[in-house]
Amino acid sequence: MTHMKKYSITILLTLVAMTGWAQVNPTTALLGSWSGKLKVGAASLTLVLHLEQGDGYVTASFDSPDQGAKGISAYKEFLSDDSLALKVEQIGMTYRARLKGDTLDGTFSQNGMSLPLVMTRGVPEVKRPQTPKEPFPYTTEEVMFPNATDFATLVGTLTWPVGYDKNARQKPTVVLMVTGSGQQNRDEELMQHKPFLVIADYLARHGIATLRYDDRATGASVGGDVKNATSEDFARDAAAGLEYLRNTKAFSKVGILGHSEGGLIAFMLGGKKGRDNSVEGSPDFIVSLAGPGVKGDTLLAAQGNRILSLSGMPADMTVEKYRQQDAVQQMPWLKWFIDYDPSADIAATRCPVFALNGDRDCQVISSQNLTAIERLLPKSKQHLIKEYPGLNHLFQHCTTGLVTEYSEIEETISPEVLSDIVHWINSLK
Repeated sequence: MTHMKKYSITILLTLVAMTGWAQVNPTTALLGSWSGKLKVGAASLTLVLHLEQGDGYVTASFDSPDQGAKGISAYKEFLSDDSLALKVEQIGMTYRARLKGDTLDGTFSQNGMSLPLVMTRGVPEVKRPQTPKEPFPYTTEEVMFPNATDFATLVGTLTWPVGYDKNARQKPTVVLMVTGSGQQNRDEELMQHKPFLVIADYLARHGIATLRYDDRATGASVGGDVKNATSEDFARDAAAGLEYLRNTKAFSKVGILGHSEGGLIAFMLGGKKGRDNSVEGSPDFIVSLAGPGVKGDTLLAAQGNRILSLSGMPADMTVEKYRQQDAVQQMPWLKWFIDYDPSADIAATRCPVFALNGDRDCQVISSQNLTAIERLLPKSKQHLIKEYPGLNHLFQHCTTGLVTEYSEIEETISPEVLSDIVHWINSLK
């Protein structure tokens, strides 16, 4: 939730759908893949260069695996057996390097900024030990559901729990999973972590069904405005998912698990019943993973100060300063978010809530937001408010909590968090 716009590192490569062409050159001794880390202060970004031969010529492309960008075509200004000069014109980037021993010793430049970038042969191995591998001991199926209001069709994966029997008298509980801000696939994939896949797998192995879906106009989902959409629009997508699950008549309880902005959406839907007595599109329970509990501008100012402080800079961000930034006026989503106060929705939420945060979360500050959620929620013995020591916004064990650590951490999500989610949901039966 950096501007609640996911956890993307926007310092360097701009994530756009890039198409380009690569100038041809004769074969070279530099053929193959090279990788290195680009460092800007505390930030670190892995870049991979591919030099590939085709029909006697060489093409060049870059990957930015930490940002999920692959196959960014590069124009070759120069290429020999011991040096190269590459350019990606769409983002104003160049890379010039010379072979020194077994490394490419070069300079990365973009928009007037130049940084050293040393690359070595090969693609770095990324370890994600929690990502489940097939075959799975449970059944999954591809499903789709419409949000007719926004002309969107959402497509996702319905995961049935281990041992599910459709003829059994006892129906399973199901959880709709809602991603954080920015366009994400059903696994909430980020820096080769797949948190929603890991959660869905764990829940299925402990008797709980899930539906996770690609965000509108992302992956297999089609339709729906994205450019001008706000959390209110995305909440209608989630409400459509809840109604789809209810209409199957296959589940006992239909809950919602939301991460970051998804947690905000969970409370927007949770408050419907208490606010306007509407049960349509409202959940039977909520799991809020780092969901906001305070007004958007207050949250973002606190986020800015935490990041500034950890980066060794004065923590002098104020609500007024944040609101004066140009980006606020240029982004419809952000303009809506800074004015949104979740207090009324949280106070109107009548269903059981499990709200959790890591105390090293730099994007949704736990002390600020959990305190507000606990204060606002109507009292209930079924609620659980929990802060986890040493965990970041993704609920990984971390050192600082900064976004720059996400890709370096092998753990996708704390096992304690997974266990607590299952235990709490099963306690509602």
